Amino acid sequence: MSRNPLEMDGAGDRFQAETSYHPDNLKGYSLDWSRLPETYKHYEAPLSIITLPAPELPDLPSLWTVLQNRRSRRSYNAAKTLSLNELSALLWATQGITAKQGEFALRTSPSAGALYPVETYLYARAVQGLKQGIYHFRPYSFDLEFLRDGDFSRPLAEALLGQSMVMKAQVTFIWSSVVERAKWKYRQRAYRYIYLDAGHIGQNLYLAAEALKLGVCAIGAFFDNLVNSIIGVDGIDETVIYIATAGWPLR
Repeated sequence: MSRNPLEMDGAGDRFQAETSYHPDNLKGYSLDWSRLPETYKHYEAPLSIITLPAPELPDLPSLWTVLQNRRSRRSYNAAKTLSLNELSALLWATQGITAKQGEFALRTSPSAGALYPVETYLYARAVQGLKQGIYHFRPYSFDLEFLRDGDFSRPLAEALLGQSMVMKAQVTFIWSSVVERAKWKYRQRAYRYIYLDAGHIGQNLYLAAEALKLGVCAIGAFFDNLVNSIIGVDGIDETVIYIATAGWPLR
């Protein structure tokens, strides 16, 4: 016998129960195409826009070698910098557009319903050609919007429960979700798909970084509101869901 969701132990239990599909809760629902959210986000007045170079990939190891060697790498050589081409390769690997099918622009990582609710922000600490600060990635034009100038190493480390590796990583990926993009179609079930989408993106980053001899460490523990405030989102309509440091590892 199944338990009443309201009698379960906590929010996670209720989430799992209340977002489950049953034949009865799928009846009579149709999509309201007039409420279809915008697929892409952009800022009206960024500090500047940086066009990214097309990735120039060297001879790379096989996928099987990359899978064998992939690890979370938490120690970085803070003195080195990441080239803009290396950053471009990582961004393309995570959410680069690879094909178009009708109105859908498909990317390197899968997304439920091809809705792509996940947005990519960066804290660039040591990237050639980029001022230190917060950036937003636009996959459709393959560029970066420069949003906030400055050194966010310490406040970001504090927001990540004191995980100081962010202070030495060359770049930190901060992924948010524009929730309505997925909820428009999948309602409360959308949250499951959003987290799955983020996992796909994170794994692409791991594999691309390993192929380039870079290191990555994904982070799920953070003070949500603090990270939301650093990238300037409200935590409701758009909220941070996943983070990863990337850079030159001390192997």
